[in-house]
Amino acid sequence: MGARLLDRTRQGTRLTEAGEAFLPHARDLLRLSEQAAATARAAARPTRITVGYTTGLIITPAVQHLRRKHPDADVRTLHLEWNEPREALLDRRVDAAVTRLPLRSDDLYVTVLHDEPKMLLVPVGHRLAGKESVTLDDIEGEPIPRFPDREYDAYWRIDPRPGGRPAPDGPAVESIEDKLEHIAAGQAVAIVPATLHAAGVRPDLTTIPLHGVEAGHVVVATRSADRGRLVAAFRASARECLRG
Repeated sequence: MGARLLDRTRQGTRLTEAGEAFLPHARDLLRLSEQAAATARAAARPTRITVGYTTGLIITPAVQHLRRKHPDADVRTLHLEWNEPREALLDRRVDAAVTRLPLRSDDLYVTVLHDEPKMLLVPVGHRLAGKESVTLDDIEGEPIPRFPDREYDAYWRIDPRPGGRPAPDGPAVESIEDKLEHIAAGQAVAIVPATLHAAGVRPDLTTIPLHGVEAGHVVVATRSADRGRLVAAFRASARECLRG
């Protein structure tokens, strides 16, 4: 290195000023080497693909279709949290992800598979439970849980509301499970995708069709620079088999 990075004493080892300067660059080099190794492994194993998916989305038909088309392939699946698809793709934990918008699309290739109605999720004893449908006017003053991701939060709270008024604030949460707990406790309601209810959320919660709002969108996303045959094949399987 041309410089002393460490001082050794009876008490242990500590970084010199040169070592302190070198440390962040060393960490960057390690991260880049790990990414390079992952890229090399992916290129050396063209018969393996990992498909990620988020809560309430069933990818089984597309995965089975891919396995029939490519019986030599090692097709794996991985459940992702609501905020993981983009990071999981760029970190190469998954090669494709079936998830919902909103999703930052830079460096990704994103295709809408189908629309998905939105529902209102409430505790079973809520004043609106049992109604045939509701609108945003019916929940004008109802608190809605807030997520740390601003785009995700604004999208699922419909903030601002039509006319520019802000959506009511609700408890801050970081996970779907925390959100469900607040709703079950009567502290909030939430706007959710229709398939979340189909996934069997909890017996103390119920959903009501929410009218007058734009439907959500289920998408398949891959890395924009990925031209692998299995990635292209899964995209085709998703378009054919996951149409809602």
